[in-house]
Amino acid sequence: MKKKKKKGMGILHDDVVIIRQPEQDGEPSVITVNCPDKTGLGCDLCRILLFFGLSIVRGDVSTDGKWCYIVFWVVCKPTTKWDSSRWELLKKRLIGACPSCSSASGISYYRSELQPPKPPDVFLLKLCCYDRKGLLHDVTEVLCSLELNIKKVKVSTTPDGTVLDLFFVTDTRELLHTTKRQEETHKALEDVMQDALISCNIEKVGPEIAACSQASPFLPSAITEMSNELPSVSLNSSSVSVMMDNSLSPAHTLVQIVCQDHKGLLYDIMRTLKDYNIQISYGRFYIKQGRKCEIDLFIMQADGKKIVDPSKQSALSSRLKMELLQPLRVAMVSRGPDTELLVANPVELSSKGRPLVFFDITLALKMLNTCIFSAEIARHMIGDREWEVYRVLLDEGASLFLPKRKVEEGVWKLLMGWQ
Repeated sequence: MKKKKKKGMGILHDDVVIIRQPEQDGEPSVITVNCPDKTGLGCDLCRILLFFGLSIVRGDVSTDGKWCYIVFWVVCKPTTKWDSSRWELLKKRLIGACPSCSSASGISYYRSELQPPKPPDVFLLKLCCYDRKGLLHDVTEVLCSLELNIKKVKVSTTPDGTVLDLFFVTDTRELLHTTKRQEETHKALEDVMQDALISCNIEKVGPEIAACSQASPFLPSAITEMSNELPSVSLNSSSVSVMMDNSLSPAHTLVQIVCQDHKGLLYDIMRTLKDYNIQISYGRFYIKQGRKCEIDLFIMQADGKKIVDPSKQSALSSRLKMELLQPLRVAMVSRGPDTELLVANPVELSSKGRPLVFFDITLALKMLNTCIFSAEIARHMIGDREWEVYRVLLDEGASLFLPKRKVEEGVWKLLMGWQ
């Protein structure tokens, strides 16, 4: 059988992303991405790996500004079972994040985007069910496994114990408008909720309906203060070091980062550089013993020059340090006689939010044996940045007996991947 040949800048579609499984248990899987470059590609790839629950233990990236070669060494959670179909789905999503291509004679030729992609359709998933502990997390887990992205949610509990869940979702597979996909979603929810499910309805909504579904416009001061200072649950400022050096390369600024590992660490670095329109020419990332991480990045501005302006260096360094100290903000506040959990994370300038935050919040509360009375997700402008804000009103019984500090730390640790 003859091998297909590459031609010019063409590359076989299957060779864009290659996933090699480890030869021995305990070793990482190796993911290789070989495609045209674009600013923010590393961020987009890291976001997908974070969504799939993979931890990056080592990474290498190199590019000439036109073509890039990226290698990730990743490990799965011990509790997560991966089969060949899930690896194939991951590969498909990673290929989809690379610059678009058209196929000719089995060879894919890449081209730059001519126009921005159309916003995905928004669907309203309306669930009516009987309440029980951990129910909201179980539903969230089903939606994540189906690749349904939760954009907004409104959860409320009636005095008789009935729960009305309104999920505004988009479908990564773009099939939720079909009867088959809706039936698949209904069946998956029914299998998990069983007798607790009363009714389930899915319908497409217009952008005006999604916009009108905004949560309460009132923002407690705890949220706005979170964006400017570190709350009680955060890393010590001395645990993160960001250094810049212009003497080692004639064309690039070297950024050296030393910090403690956390879930989505590389994503947090990449999204910050993407928002600053910074290009990475070469980089490496690895975790040493004791969860200590070292990252070396040779970067340049969009104009192809190194960063020599002290004010720009200071601004980028400060932002990187802040995002690594506190990629998410967590706080417990009193709301009259009730207790509310607040979690906030910055949104990328591309409008993409951090994946699996609501999943981790609901899982942490389930592990703490804490019931959720109501929940909201919405986006707000705080200062000059857009934030995704999660507001969870805890059940009265739970808020009376569980110390606020314990809830904060439990949610924070799970979000950071330390549990």
